[in-house]
Amino acid sequence: MSNATARVLIVDDDAELRANVATYLQQHGLTVLQAGNAAEADGALSGGDIDIVVLDVMMPGEDGLSLCRRIVDAHGPAVIMLSAMGDEVDRIVGLELGADDYLGKPCNPRELLARVKAVLRRHEEGEARPRRGGQISFRGFTLDAVRRRLRAPNGETILLTAGEFSLLSAFLEHPRQILSREKLLTLARGPEAEVFDRSVDVQISRLRRKLQAGAADSDPEEVIATYRGAGYLLNAQVMRPWA
Repeated sequence: MSNATARVLIVDDDAELRANVATYLQQHGLTVLQAGNAAEADGALSGGDIDIVVLDVMMPGEDGLSLCRRIVDAHGPAVIMLSAMGDEVDRIVGLELGADDYLGKPCNPRELLARVKAVLRRHEEGEARPRRGGQISFRGFTLDAVRRRLRAPNGETILLTAGEFSLLSAFLEHPRQILSREKLLTLARGPEAEVFDRSVDVQISRLRRKLQAGAADSDPEEVIATYRGAGYLLNAQVMRPWA
């Protein structure tokens, strides 16, 4: 999939804003569908072939956070959340539910386009990784890069969002190295990543919780360790088929 063939679903009850954003994204080569509420979004999603959903938090009826949860639980497309209030709580809750990114409203269409392209690129990279050698093992975990899923030492399957997958991939490429927050942003999102984007902090915390929950009971060592003032480190020996 290329950005030129990507299909974006904009879900927002503000028809004028929705149309303006759709026009801008279409001018830059994206195919755009629109929905004014969760029910219309369900109809669009049921048709398949949606690559990313740009989803407003505040909507009449079912709100964006609830719809985001359903999309993530159904292993659906990537999600970028929008909030008119720019509320920190909305941002954290959205990311905790599995959203790949978050923007406050009103947002600059150019910035939204950049975020859409970045999330799409992360998904493409996730799909491409198996061609480099398949599954990756560490600390009893096995990463299936095609589906962005982890099989934990306890046998459970852990689903990863695109953001979590990108961060885990960065850690796996640099095991037992302290990575600064800025370095992780660059590795996970590319050199154009904004160093002040705090969503990475939430995603690291969420990824750490998922790894700790799936770790072997006999393994007391943190999978991702925090080095205050320096960064984060993956405590693991990494085994790759292509190594």
